[in-house]
Amino acid sequence: MQGMHTGGDYRSPGSPIASGRRLEIMRVLITGASGFIGSSLSAALRERGDVPVPLRRDGSAGPTWDIAAGRVEPGALDDVDAVVHLAGEPILPPWTARKKERILQSRVRGTDLISRAVAEAGTPVLVSASGMDFYGDKGEDLVDETASPGSGFMSGVVSAWEAATAPAVAAGARVVHLRSSLVLDSAGGSLPKMMIPFRLFFGGPMGNGRQWWSWITLQDQVRAILHLIDHGDVAGPVNMASPGPVRNRRFMQALGEAMGRPSWFPTPAFGLRLVLGKDAADALLLESKRLVPAALERSGFVFDHPVIDGAMEEAVGG
Repeated sequence: MQGMHTGGDYRSPGSPIASGRRLEIMRVLITGASGFIGSSLSAALRERGDVPVPLRRDGSAGPTWDIAAGRVEPGALDDVDAVVHLAGEPILPPWTARKKERILQSRVRGTDLISRAVAEAGTPVLVSASGMDFYGDKGEDLVDETASPGSGFMSGVVSAWEAATAPAVAAGARVVHLRSSLVLDSAGGSLPKMMIPFRLFFGGPMGNGRQWWSWITLQDQVRAILHLIDHGDVAGPVNMASPGPVRNRRFMQALGEAMGRPSWFPTPAFGLRLVLGKDAADALLLESKRLVPAALERSGFVFDHPVIDGAMEEAVGG
């Protein structure tokens, strides 16, 4: 490896990149590189002078992998400095028995496969997607990375998902679990779907609107992933959430204001459960998750968008 970073908007605060010291160019293998977060992460890596290496499932240019066959192309991780594993079955409902099995197996089998490849290649860093659903419904509690797991379907999925990195941990890799909250951007994720009723002047709170929602802008999500790649002292679970969680009612108010729409039309919990199914409606919309980004803040990460109003304006305007 040789060269130096060129800087850019995605530099990690407190990292050697931000301080301007010479660094070698990094090669970062990414699963899910064409997805919502993966495409922005790839662009950010290129912007700062690094080389994103997509691990593809089709026969297009670049290394490939096949989860069903349990195969990663030989040599795919050669000269790779870090792996960012983002691939997984979308969790959009309805959650049929078959859909639940795909959600679980895509994460567990895919992560186990990547983890074993990391172990075999001796790759030093694995940053693996995870989710705040690990915690389940925590009510009014402030939730840092030491909080206990919940008991629902998604809590079980995330627990198994994180456990699947065991081969990489055993091989001595530094493994980071991205316990992501709602990632805000008008171009992908959940936010565009939430914007639809507001465009029709029917937006408002979900359920009683008192449940805590944790969130992070796409820009801060990507910056935080780069920060975690750079900072060798961070391992284990990391809450990918701003320091400003809000109740659902306040979240919807901020979304309405950013769109120039009212936020007075509530969607009752029974309606959400009827349309989405109880398990999905509760886990994705009605449970209370008041995350504290303790690991990120301890490592010196500074959020560009810590407050919901400015974050929502950035997300909707972007």
